Formats: sequence, structure tokens, C-alpha cells
Amino acid sequence: MEIPGPLKLVVAVGGIFFSFSYFAILQEDLFKKPYGGERFKSTFFMMVAERGVNALVALVFILIFGGSGLKVPIGAISVSGATQMLAMASSNEALRYVSYPTQVLGKSCKMVPVMLFGILIGGKFSEYGLSDYLQVIVVTVGVVVFNFGAPVKHGKGGQADSAYGLSLIAFSLALDGATGGIQDRVKKSVKELNTPKPTGKDAKPSDGKPAGKGPSLSPFESMLYTNLSGAVVALIFCFATDQVASGPAFCQKSEEFVKALAAFSLCSAMGQCFIYYTIAEFSPLLLATVTTTRKIFSTLVSVFRDPSNSLNEMQWAGCLLVFAGIIGEQVASAASGGKKKGH
Repeated sequence: MEIPGPLKLVVAVGGIFFSFSYFAILQEDLFKKPYGGERFKSTFFMMVAERGVNALVALVFILIFGGSGLKVPIGAISVSGATQMLAMASSNEALRYVSYPTQVLGKSCKMVPVMLFGILIGGKFSEYGLSDYLQVIVVTVGVVVFNFGAPVKHGKGGQADSAYGLSLIAFSLALDGATGGIQDRVKKSVKELNTPKPTGKDAKPSDGKPAGKGPSLSPFESMLYTNLSGAVVALIFCFATDQVASGPAFCQKSEEFVKALAAFSLCSAMGQCFIYYTIAEFSPLLLATVTTTRKIFSTLVSVFRDPSNSLNEMQWAGCLLVFAGIIGEQVASAASGGKKKGH
């Protein structure tokens, strides 16, 4: 029996919204809330748990539904997994030094590094239109307004958002921008590995027919290898920073923290599954709209559940500018049939 389209939409939107909204609450608590009078500091240990659960869930779905049977470019997909993990680790670590609204707002500006990397590395200056540059300007101005409007006491321990915390967010955004290009390389590598190369008299020039999308990994295969490689890299950092000892030691002190970490990891895994489902059943534009709306919702929840995260009028204006720029990008993408380049 075919599932009706409206029901699929409800499942996709509801799944992403619930999974990542609860994920956001847990993420803030894991770094801001004291457990047994002490705050958690072993970020890479957390990433091993979160990436590991994601990989395990993806493996279960592959065993149930099967895989593509394609060769996997382990090297390229491992680099992608590493940069994704480091980007999330940086934004998680930033929560120890900035407020949650600051972190969410900063991480909502992915279009800025994507465009910069596209211009500096990909030479895509001419591929971006006037609307693209206007949207980036609006988002950048919004972030500047938000940060200049920050009160004296704000964020960790009632102190101002630190320059170190903001630099961690900037580093995370730079990794997000780099990851986009790396993921394009992964797709290209999959096609090259799994497309037979004609030889001899079979090696004929193109007859003008479209090449098509070519072979690609299944969503859960991408999820498995990306998260597995991220977990391995996080584990290496765990040994290098001695978090392989401090992380489990903290868990032994607080059963409440262990439950929160487990729920956080499961929400991340379920959220990723719903994202892949949305991409498969609907358009990337719908996904961008849902995730942006969820971030706005999470920002509001954080502000109202924690008085120390309250925003003044200038900061609200900055928030509105940022989200207006992001929504404007999506509207422009919809108007162009979702074919805007560089995003």
C-alpha cells in the first residue's frame, strides 16, 4: 500500500523537528548543566559516542534494507567524515564559552563559508548572482549586530561570549565550507570507481546523450562510512587529549549524564535518518526550510528556558536579519527551480 504524500510530509517534517529539537536541548544541557557539581569537558569522547551510535544505526538499516553493492572511496569519505566530526566538535566545544543562541546563530551562517570556499578554491565568482551576495551581506550584518548588541553579562558563568568561543564557531563554519567541496569529491570518486571505463574499439567519444547521475551510495551507506570515519578520528583525538580516560570517568560519576548522552546520540542518529528520508522523498529546499525553522524554534526555546540566554532588542534584530537572509536564500532557490549554484 502506497503511503500518501501528505503523510510522508508529516513524517519527514515531524521526525526532523522532534529529533533535532530535543537534540538541541540535550546538547545545551550536556555542556551547560553541572552534573554532580561538575561540567562535562570531554568533547571528543562525546563525539565518539555520538558518531558511533550514528554508524551503528546506519549499519542496522543497511542490514535490513540492503546496500548499493558499490565500491566505496574510503579515503575521500573518511576525510569528509573527519571534517564533519571536527566541525561539530568545535561547535560543541564553543558552548563552554558562548551562549546557546550565539552558537545556533553562528552555525546558521553556513552559506558564508560555502560561498567563500566556492570563490577561493572553486573559482565560482561568476556562478553566484546578485541575490547570493546580498543574502551573505544580510547574514553577516545580522551576526555583527547580534554580537555588538550582546550585554556585558552573557553566556558561560554570566560572562560575555568569549573571543575563543567565537573563534571555535568560525573554525567550525570553515570546516562546514570545506566539507561541502569534499562531499562533491566523494560523489565524483564513487562514480569513477563504479563506472566501467571503455577500452579499445569500445572507447568512443560521447554520442551527445546525457551521462545521467551515475552510480551513488545509498543514504545509509553514506551515513555509515561518514560517521564511522568520524568516530575513528574522534577516538584518535581522545587518546591524544587523554579524554579516553576523563570521559568514562565522568560517566561513572553521573548516571544522569550517561542517560542524557545516550538520548543525545540517538536523537542525532534518528535526525540523520529523517534528513536522508526527506532528501529522498522531497526536495533539498524543503529540508533547508525545515532545518532553518527548527533552529529558530531551538533558539526561542533556549532563551525562554534559561534566563541567562535572554536577548535584548539589538540581538533580536540581529537574529531576524540572519534568519531573514537564510529564508531569502531559500525563496530565491525556489523561484529558480532549486537550481541555484554553489549552495
